[in-house]
Amino acid sequence: MYDFLVSFTHPDTLAAYLVAAAVFATFVTVFLPYLKGDKLETRLKAVSNQREKLRKQSRAALETKGLRREDKSMMGAVSSKLNLAKALEDPNVVKLMNQAGLRGPGPISAFYFARMAMPFVGLLLTFLYIFFVNDLGLNPTMKYGSLAFGMAAGFYAPNLYVKNLAAKRQKSIMLGFPDSLDMLLICVEAGMSIELGFNKVSQEIGTASPELAEEFGLTVAELSYLPDRRMAYDNLAARTGHEGVKAVCMALSQAERYGTPLGDALRVMAKENREMRMSAAEKKAAALPAKLTVPMILFFLPVLFLVVLGPAYIKYQAMKGNNSAAPDVASMQVERPWQDAG
Repeated sequence: MYDFLVSFTHPDTLAAYLVAAAVFATFVTVFLPYLKGDKLETRLKAVSNQREKLRKQSRAALETKGLRREDKSMMGAVSSKLNLAKALEDPNVVKLMNQAGLRGPGPISAFYFARMAMPFVGLLLTFLYIFFVNDLGLNPTMKYGSLAFGMAAGFYAPNLYVKNLAAKRQKSIMLGFPDSLDMLLICVEAGMSIELGFNKVSQEIGTASPELAEEFGLTVAELSYLPDRRMAYDNLAARTGHEGVKAVCMALSQAERYGTPLGDALRVMAKENREMRMSAAEKKAAALPAKLTVPMILFFLPVLFLVVLGPAYIKYQAMKGNNSAAPDVASMQVERPWQDAG
């Protein structure tokens, strides 16, 4: 053992070991890049494969939903034969129905069919109520005027329904959009592309806001097959109709055009949308006292007056009854001696 240590620590032996280590390190340094391969090419290929996969999934989803198929239902056939789309043309109906989440030829045919049929339904219901149930004391002129009002109400009822549906959908999107921007910012800063970021956020935000998840899913599909990516952002802004979403889509379009970093823009937009949501909540809270004034006057104050003044009124009635009974007792006491004397 001693001889081994002496031979190992000999200067010639140590020099030989150092030369061997240096030669090995030189070989590793020279040939290691060839052993690693081209990671950039591998990553680009993986991104291309993932994008193609998303494109196939998006197209399959669109075909499954039937957005491009013809409407072969009864209402679609009636609308097509009567050419209701041209007779009752409304330039904003497609935009409004997209904001309400009603896409494809089927909902549009149903909308025009309802717009044709609902005036007759409103006329029939008004006629049955006014002439057979309760005429409300109306003269003949007002009765016929009520029939015209029923027809007008039936004609505008589909528009009111779609507008109400679009408002509820926009409210749901507004509540979940700031959180989705935070998740999209995390995905972008982690190195994901914008398509993968939208796809991931649509999967995560589905439980909180299914409407926003659906819009992000459609945006992923449009980013896959539209020739210009800015068209997908413009379509997202048009479908939602929310100012915060429009600002974010504009920032994304500018980033696509000028090559600016997305992280800073998304961080600023997320903060602005969160402040916008907070200001909307504060506005509702500030308007709450004015909205509660009429219900308090109608329902709360009468009960309060009854609770406060009820016992006093009961005591007053009891005292009034006792005072009215007291003179009878006195008169009986005064009259009793005369009765005894008689």
